Amino acid sequence: MTVADGSEPERLGLRYLVLAQQVRKVLDKHMVSSGLSLARWKVLEVLEGTGSIRQTALAQELGFAPRSVTQAVESLASDGLVERTPDPDDGRAKLVALTDEGAAALAAGTKAGEHMLRQIFGALDRKQLARLDEILRVIDDTTGELS
Repeated sequence: MTVADGSEPERLGLRYLVLAQQVRKVLDKHMVSSGLSLARWKVLEVLEGTGSIRQTALAQELGFAPRSVTQAVESLASDGLVERTPDPDDGRAKLVALTDEGAAALAAGTKAGEHMLRQIFGALDRKQLARLDEILRVIDDTTGELS
C-alpha cells in the first residue's frame, strides 16, 4: 500500500492506523503494572460481564481466533487471573471465569487505561471531541458495512 499519489483517504487511513498502534503501545506500557496488556484486559473485561463462559464463546465475543484466545487464557490462567473448569454440559469443553486476582488486575488495568486515555484525549476541547466522535462513528459504520 502506498500513498505516493497523495490520495487523502489513503494517507489519513494509514495515519489513523499508525496512531491507533501508538495509542495501544502507550496503554500497554501503562497497564503493564497491573499485569495486563490491552488484549489481556479485554479478555478479563468480557469475563467480568459474562461470568463463566466457554472458550469458544469467549473467542466469538472478542472477535478473536480461537487459537489466540486459547493462548491468552493459558497465560492468564498461569498468572492466576482466570480459572478453567470442565463444562458440566460437555466434558470436552472448558469454562473460563475471572478469579478474584483477575478482578483486581482488571480494576487496576482499567484505572491505568482510563488515566492514559484522559491524558491523550483530554488534549482535545469539547468541540474537537464531538467531531472526533462523529468521525469515528462514520468509520465504524463503514467498516461494519464492509465486513
